[in-house]
Parts: sequence; C-alpha cells; structure tokens
Amino acid sequence: MRVILLGAGSALTRCMATLAHPSGPSLERTDSDAPAAIPAAGKPSDASQKRSKAKVVLPALVALALLAGGGSYYAGLGHEATDDAQVEGHVSSVSARVSGQVMKVRVVDNQQVNVGDILVELDDRDYQVRRLVAKADLEAAKAQLRSAETQTAVTLKSVDSNLAVARGGLAQAAALGSTSQAAISQSKADVTAAEARLRLAASELERAQKLFSDGAISKAEFDTRKSAFDQQDASLAQAQARLTSALAGTTNSSGNLESARGRLIAAQAGPEHIEAAKAQVALAQARVDQATAALEQAELNIQYTKVKAEVAGVVARRSVEAGQLVSPERPMMAIVPLSDTWVVANFKEDQLAEMKPGQTVKIKVDTYGGHAFTGHIDSIAPGTGSRFSLLPPDNASGNFTKVVQRVPVLIKLDQHDLVLRPGMSATVNVSTK
Repeated sequence: MRVILLGAGSALTRCMATLAHPSGPSLERTDSDAPAAIPAAGKPSDASQKRSKAKVVLPALVALALLAGGGSYYAGLGHEATDDAQVEGHVSSVSARVSGQVMKVRVVDNQQVNVGDILVELDDRDYQVRRLVAKADLEAAKAQLRSAETQTAVTLKSVDSNLAVARGGLAQAAALGSTSQAAISQSKADVTAAEARLRLAASELERAQKLFSDGAISKAEFDTRKSAFDQQDASLAQAQARLTSALAGTTNSSGNLESARGRLIAAQAGPEHIEAAKAQVALAQARVDQATAALEQAELNIQYTKVKAEVAGVVARRSVEAGQLVSPERPMMAIVPLSDTWVVANFKEDQLAEMKPGQTVKIKVDTYGGHAFTGHIDSIAPGTGSRFSLLPPDNASGNFTKVVQRVPVLIKLDQHDLVLRPGMSATVNVSTK
C-alpha cells in the first residue's frame, strides 16, 4: 500500500515538472536573429496561450493523480505485502547407524530417491563375526537354563523324600533309645541278681570250708561248693559287662537321635532349596534374554551396514566416497523432499496487527516470474527473528537505536504443480480483510 502511494506521488511530481518546463522549440533568440515580430493587435501571444493551457491542464492532472492515489489506497486496504520471503522445506540428514568402511556409494548429487532405496553400503564382515559370537553365547545360555531347570525338578522331587526319610530316621533313633534304656534296666537287674547269687554262693562256700575242716564233708563236695561260687562270680562279671554295654548303647543311640534330628532339620529346609533352584532358573533365563537381545542387535547392525533412504526426495550435499570411514555422528549426505515445501515471509512488526492463521495469501516466486500461487497463513512465530538469532540484541546496553523488527510468518501452499526448492525468493501478499 505504501509503495503504491509513493508511486502515485512520483508520477504527480513528474507531471508538474513537465508543465513548469515544457518541451519544444526555444522562445529565446540570439542577437543575429531577425527582430521579433510585433504581435498583431487583438491576437494573443504563444506564451499567453501556453499559460492559459497550463491553468486548465494542471488542475486536471492534480485531480487525476488524486483520483489514482485514492483508488490505489482503497485497493490496498486490507492487504499486507513483503518481498522478504523465501521457500522453505525439510532437509533430512543421512548418517550411518554404525561405524564402518564404505564399500559402495549408490547415489550421486541431485538424484531422485524413494523410501527404502540403498544409498551407501558398508563393510559388514566384522558385524557378521559378532553375530556368530552372539549366537554362540545364546546357545550357551540356553544350555545353562536347561541345567538349572533340571536341577530344580530334581530338588522338587527330592525334598519330600528327604523329609520322609529324616522323619523315619528320627523315629528309629527314638525307638533305639527306648530299647537301650530297657536293656540298661535289664542289665542292672541281672547284675543285682548275680550279686545276690554270688553272696549266697559265698556263704555256702564259707560253711562248706568249715565243714571240710571238721571233716564233715568230703573234698569233692567242698570242690562243688567252690565251683558254684566261682560260677556265680563269673555270672556277676557277665551281668556287669552287659550293663556297661547297655550304657554304651545308650550313648550311641543318643548320638543317632541327634543325627536324625539334624537330618530332619535339613530336610525341612527343602522349600528354601526350591526357592534357590528357582532363582537359578530365573538367572539362567535372564542370561538367555540378554544373549537373545545381543543376537538381535548384531543382526540389526548387519542390516544397518546398508544405509537406506528414510524419506523420498533429492540427494544433496553428498560428501561420502568409497573407502571412507564413517560413523553415526558425521552426516554423509542430505535428502530434500521437494513435495513438502512452504513459504516463510518476514513481515515488519507493524504489519501484523490484522494477520491471523487461515487468511488467504497470494505468492509469486521469482523463479517462475509472474506465476501466482495461492496459500494461507499457517502460523505466526512467537518472536522476532532477531530474538532467536545466535546473538540476540540487548537494548539495555550502549546507545539504543530503534529498528523495525521482522516476524516470520509460515505460509502453507494450497496446491502447486511447479517444483519449488527451498531457498527460492518469493513475494507474498496477505489479504487481511
């Protein structure tokens, strides 16, 4: 709108200058020329005729300029335009997912590629070896898992049997203890009886000795009494030996009883053994999962040695060559999808008052001359371009000079059949009515 008004004023200025200095033959004459003719009476001169025309034409031109300026001003109402605009688009950087040496580059600059096309091939021999190692680790982990599962099954089956055996052993040890106590009592009774018989035999031997001394009994009868005494003495010794043996058996049975109780306690810890066996199974399963993940990663790395296009577009900035070592942090090329482009117009801050998303926009790209595209405002940036620059200005430092700031406005194209490339210059006109 401002441009139109300035153009109208310039045209008016040029018209006034023309009237002040009209073109045509000069009215001045040199001294060598013939004397000026004296105008006839009643006939106006050329100068007076031109002044009369100027008085008529000048107001007409002024009225025409005002009319044109007013029309231009009215036509410019509800529109905001700028030539500080350019086409923008996505630039997708392509990098390798894994490090390696480039074996083959399958694309060149400005080549059209589709999704899934192979761009670069890396040497995959190292990753093939790693896959074999990961596969062997997986088999070893599976073997450990089977061993742990078998041990758990054995533990589950042996817990009940061990508990039953331990209980039976405890009962048997207790029975042996009772038997030993009975044997001790019997041995004590036998010792008491043997002692009584020995005392009786001793008394009879003493009487027999007196009678033998008096000659009342024969030598044979005395020897019989003496033999009976010796027999009873031996019986006492035998009973005492049985008592000692019974007492020793009691000590042995007490040890067996304690041992049986220990085996029972160990058998009662079967649930803990089962839990430990299950924990070993879980650990083996975790190692299998870990080995499986390592194998999957190895297989993915082999796939990553073939770098593929993730988007469809045109290859740009290719910097990779065969034999080069590449890594994920270094881009090899870029892909620009020309089917997804838009326009970013940088309007002055005093042009944004009436702008809002959805308004119609006319776009002219310098590449295609007067061809006009249509679009609409998609969004308006949350700040000026300088505010998001690398070094934003600080108006609180030094001398302040007010500068009109520009705010980026994103414009989406409705439809276009021509190819627009990011970076192309454009002129936009927004209808804010």
